[in-house]
Amino acid sequence: MSTTARTVGTALVTGATHGIGRAAALRLARDGWEVIVHGRNAGRGAEVVAAIEAEGGRARFVAADLSDLEGVRHLAEEIGEVDVLVNNVGASWFGPTADLDGPGYDSLFDGNVRSAYFLVTALAPAMADRGRGSIINLGSMAGTIGLVGAAAYGATKAAMASMTRSWAAEFSPQGVRVNAVAPGAVHSVPEKYDITEGFGKTSLLGRAAQVDEIAEVIAFLASDKASYVTGAVFAADGGRTAI
Repeated sequence: MSTTARTVGTALVTGATHGIGRAAALRLARDGWEVIVHGRNAGRGAEVVAAIEAEGGRARFVAADLSDLEGVRHLAEEIGEVDVLVNNVGASWFGPTADLDGPGYDSLFDGNVRSAYFLVTALAPAMADRGRGSIINLGSMAGTIGLVGAAAYGATKAAMASMTRSWAAEFSPQGVRVNAVAPGAVHSVPEKYDITEGFGKTSLLGRAAQVDEIAEVIAFLASDKASYVTGAVFAADGGRTAI
């Protein structure tokens, strides 16, 4: 049975073929957004689109490698105007600082920071011209809390929080809200359940999050319920006073 009464606008979710991105795509579709599912794997993209359509939603898949500027430009040109942009795509790397080489460092920043920066460059001005829109960036608790082995990854997520505040200052006077969600430990990779849950036990709630719990925060920020919220970084980390 359809759960979507009408289309309220178009939402792009990057990295939407698995984990938090997939959950966010499904959740936004339930709220009536026509979802552009981005990823690199066409098979997984088709599965997410099919899952959305099975619930009565509307979606389409667009493939692009956002670690490359040409891929960012291709995605922006392919999708046209959007009302919601969820900058979710990215990768993590944990290990001794000396073990991360130059190419690995560049890849981390290109995928986590540069892709979001240039998608906003391509899409936010049109949102501002229309006087509405919502941009939601995926940060991490690693952007604010020092974690062993996460110097470079944490720096990419701190950059996301900083860009969120700057973009809010730049675009919110024209009606575009810009916020970030900073999750803690999240069960997004089944093979890492024990590691993730162990880290989650250090939170105040004593557990890791499910991807759907993070998707709920994203859906709120995309909606009119968050009409007076901008420039904020939402800590969805189960309560974090220490590591």
